[in-house]
Formats: sequence, structure tokens, C-alpha cells
Amino acid sequence: MCGRTSCHLPIDVLTRACAYRNRQGQPRLPEWKNPDKYCPSYNKSPQSSSPVLLSRLHFEQGADSSERIIVPMRWGLIPSWFKESDPSKLLFNTTNCRSDTMMEKRSFKVPLGKGRRCVVLADGFYEWQRRQGTHERQPYFIYFPQIKSEKSGSIGAADSPEDWKKAWDNWRLLTMAGIFDCWEPPEGGNHLYSYTIITVDSCKSLNDIHQRMPAILDGEEAVSKWLDFGEVSTQEALKLIHPTENITFHPVSLTVNNSLNNTPECLAPADLLVKKVLKLRGSSQKMLQWLATKSPKKEDPKTPEKAGSDVPQWSSQLLQKSPLSIKRSSAGLLEQWLKQEKEEEPMAKRLHSE
Repeated sequence: MCGRTSCHLPIDVLTRACAYRNRQGQPRLPEWKNPDKYCPSYNKSPQSSSPVLLSRLHFEQGADSSERIIVPMRWGLIPSWFKESDPSKLLFNTTNCRSDTMMEKRSFKVPLGKGRRCVVLADGFYEWQRRQGTHERQPYFIYFPQIKSEKSGSIGAADSPEDWKKAWDNWRLLTMAGIFDCWEPPEGGNHLYSYTIITVDSCKSLNDIHQRMPAILDGEEAVSKWLDFGEVSTQEALKLIHPTENITFHPVSLTVNNSLNNTPECLAPADLLVKKVLKLRGSSQKMLQWLATKSPKKEDPKTPEKAGSDVPQWSSQLLQKSPLSIKRSSAGLLEQWLKQEKEEEPMAKRLHSE
């Protein structure tokens, strides 16, 4: 399943990260609906509001279905046919929907049949690995592998509208397939848009952490087909729903366990004692730049903070067992972590050579 995500980028940066080309091949940035409802956070949980991509045709009759908009929606789908006045009275969990049964359940089958497909945006998601023989669980942060290029700079707002048209070359957002619906209170009032994340069997690299994972749309073509309900049928779109091995991860501290904690420490690599190495892969230096951004509540998109180090992150493909206690302020977390990485670099090289 997927029960916790991170999406901390400010609106203008998130918008630029979602640049795309429409059916005519023209570069576009998605427009926002209700942007005031978007709250950046390193630790999003069900019933919170998260940004999702969807076709403009859902909101504007006659619009090109390849055009996209971003709408903050409630995580946890409320079916349009729900008759209670309070969404919290829904008696079943709609945070996720299983790909193998979603066409059997009215809550998901009806909106899917109407083309209500969306893409849930996130930096990545969290999952917890059960430790054998104990009741303890180790959290991991899971995201797309990042590729650092010479074009990559600090993650921040564009200096001018012209810069927004340039290709995005920073943190690659995780794009998860979802279904949304629109619910109207029986007594009238504002419509509530909500979504669920489709889940599939985990890929091989994540199977030891959890048996389920989000249905990740890997690449622009997959995202485009999933969103374009005007041209791509439900039957054809469902062929995109399957596990992907193009994923990476690293262990994080227990800070993320409390959904009220909203600091960079939630997704920063934790200090763990390595007990078993399943796979060792060099992870992206871009993670360092990304983690160096300020807390979303204090971030000024006009003055992006640049990363001060190119020290590569140690492997995100390590499954760990025994964590060391971590007591750090979020302000000094990255600095301490980078310092330790420099000191332990020879050990990392020895692991890599093995």
C-alpha cells in the first residue's frame, strides 16, 4: 500500500517540474485550480490535500484533453454516490485501490469508467519494513533514480517566465496513477474532489520492504496516455498499470512515523548499521541539492538555496536492520550527514568494490 508521501516544492517550482508538450508538440506548463489549497509538506498522510495532474477537459467542456491542470485534492476517494453529509463517515478505506480488484468495486469502477484518471505528484513515498521477530518497523523513502547533469542547478523558482519554458533538469517527481471523483454534500455546498492511489504487486527490489507499491507511471508517454481520457480508452490505459523496477530508496529516521512531523529530517538518509546488502547502486548527487532546500513553511521561492556539496549519497539500495539513535535538529541535519559521509567515504568505496 501507499500511506505516506512527500511533496515539499513551492507552487512555481512544482509547476515547472510538470512541464509537458500538448498534442501539437507545443511546450506547456499546467495551470492550477484552487492553488490556495496546496500545502507543501515532507510528510503527507491520508485526508490531507495533495496536488494531482488531470486533463483540462474534466473542468472545461470542449478543451483539448491533452492539456493538463493541477488540482489539490483530498487523499482518500469519496464516491460521488456517498449520501452522508460527513466524508469521514465513509466506512471503508479508499486511500489506495488494488489494481486487481478496482474494476469490481463500485467506488473505483464508476469514476474510472467516466475517465476520471489522475496522476498523483510527489517527491517520493514512504514505506515501512517489518523487522523479523519484532514489532518494530523501519521506514524507507522511495523515489525515482535521479540523474545529475551539467545543466542541473539549485532547485528553486525560475528567474523569469522565459526560464520556465526551458527543460526541467532538477528533481524528477514521482508520478503515481490515481483515480479521482467529485462528491457533492447532500444538503448542497462546495464540491469535494478526492483521489485514491492505485497499487500493484511490488517489484523485486521493493518486495523485502513491502508486498505492494503504487502503480508508477514511468515516463512522459505513460503519463500522457493515462491522463488523456479523451483519446485513450480505459481498457488501453489499464495496460500502463504494472510494477516498475526503475525505483530507488534509502532508510530514513523514525521521525516520519508521526504525521505531524514536517521537516527535511523525514526523508534524509538515516544512520543504520548495515546487516544485509541486497544491491548496491550509486545514487544521485541531486538528492543532496534537493534535501538542502529549506522547510516548505519558510521557503522563499525567489531565493533558492544552492547545495554546497557534491558528495555522492551512499547507496539507497541497502536494506538495513538496526538503526542508531538519531537526535538532531532539522536545521543541522544535512550538514552533519554530509560531514559523516565524507568521513565514511572509504568504507563506501570498499562496499562498492565488493
